[in-house]
Formats: sequence, C-alpha cells, structure tokens
Amino acid sequence: MPKMKTHKGTAKRIRTTKTGKIMRENAATHHKLSTQTKRGKRAKSADSQITGKAAKNIRRAIGA
Repeated sequence: MPKMKTHKGTAKRIRTTKTGKIMRENAATHHKLSTQTKRGKRAKSADSQITGKAAKNIRRAIGA
C-alpha cells in the first residue's frame, strides 16, 4: 500500500506541539480589528487546541 499524502491545506493551518497537541489559530484576527475590543483581540491572539475526533482526523491528514 502506498504512503498517505500530506493534506497541504491542513498542514499550512495546523501545527503540532512537542507533546502532540494539535493547535490552530483563532478566526477574525487579521482585519477589521477596530471593531473588536482589546480584551477580545487578546483572547484570540493565543492558539486554540483541537481535541476529539477532529484532532484524530487532522493528525491522519497531516501524517503526524
């Protein structure tokens, strides 16, 4: 059976930590920032962890 190909679109948006967590960037952090509160922008600056079945599917898609 041939090797699985990496899903490049997913690989560009998702990163894996050393401990194996799947992390993603939050939405709405690149434009229209003047309408967001400082607190909201700060909260979105940190990456979010993906868990559950979605993380399992993503891990398979990026070959990690």
